[in-house]
Formats: sequence, C-alpha cells, structure tokens
Amino acid sequence: MVSGQVGSTGRLFLEALVTILVIMDPLANAPVFLSLTADFDSGRRRQAALQATVVAATVILAFALFGQGILALLGISLPALEVAGGLLLVLVALELLRPPPAGAAAATGRPGQNPALVPLGTPLLAGPGAIAATMVFMSAANGAGQVAAVVGALLLALGVVYVVLRGAGRLAGVLHPNGIDLLSRVVGVLLAAIAVQLVATGIQEWARHGV
Repeated sequence: MVSGQVGSTGRLFLEALVTILVIMDPLANAPVFLSLTADFDSGRRRQAALQATVVAATVILAFALFGQGILALLGISLPALEVAGGLLLVLVALELLRPPPAGAAAATGRPGQNPALVPLGTPLLAGPGAIAATMVFMSAANGAGQVAAVVGALLLALGVVYVVLRGAGRLAGVLHPNGIDLLSRVVGVLLAAIAVQLVATGIQEWARHGV
C-alpha cells in the first residue's frame, strides 16, 4: 500500500515536472530574455534572471494554493487570463518590433520599467498555461505528500529556467549589439504570434463553454 502511494507520488512529480517545463519552455524564452535585457550589463542580467524566476514562482504558487478561490472571488475564468496575457504580449511585441527613435532610450531601459517582472516573470513564465497546469496537478494531489511533490516539481522546473536564463547572458557576448537588435525583431514576431494564439485559445474556450 505504501509502495503504491510512493510510486503514485513519484509519477505525479515526474508528470508535473515535465509538463511545467514544456509549457515554460526555457530554451525558447532565453532569446526573449536576452532581447528584453539587451541594455543590461552582466550583473543586471543575472539579477533579472533571478527576479523573473522568483516572480514566476510567486505567481504560480499563489494560484496553485489559492487559485480557484481567487478566480471565483473575482469572477475571472482561465480563458480570460489567456486573453489578458495575449493582449499584454502584443504590447511587448510592438516594443520589440519598433526601433526606438534616434537618441531615445531603448524600451527595456526606460526608468521604472523592469522587464524581469513583466513580461518575463509573467505572463511569459507564469502564463495561463503554467498556472492552469499547476492548478490541475494540485487538484489531483491526494495528501500532503503529493502536494509537496507538485510544489517540488514546480520549484525544480523554475530552477532549470533560472539556470537557462542566467546562461543566456553568454550569448550576448557572441551576438554583439547588431545581432541582439536583429534577434529582438525576430523575437517580436514570435511574441506577436504567441499573443495571437493565447487570445484565440481564450476565445475558443469561451465559444465552447461560455464566458
């Protein structure tokens, strides 16, 4: 009986870990991170990687533990989160696609703006997909052991994300400013596509199940 519970907990841990890692896709988000921190030195970039990871962990854990109650209290559905995240990413994509005016600071360098919080921490890392998946695994967990397994899987996945983002800074030395500028335009197009997909998915869910 105990061995069966241990096996079930281990399976839940692996399923949660793989699912969350695939949804967060740190390798795909590394170029985004690099583009949004193009004006940062190596120290600020490492700090941004840590901040983005901590923000994502805080948001996802909050929804994992209290998500159903929060959404019910505010009358917000997961499709609504998807649409909101998509609209936010559209704004970010436009910033990356439009070069700043001559003599103006880049979008990532404006006073008071920290891309590690938005859009890196959320909605890119702690997006609707990662939030929903974690909430599903938490609802499937039976007992404190399985809850701990899901939380452990989330924290391990975020640890992998942090290592990948921190290592992305080495790519900056290879690309140089012109390469990063080109990468920013490419990433802007990809972010726009992700944004459209998020909005379309949310609308599709509304069409199927109602708002």
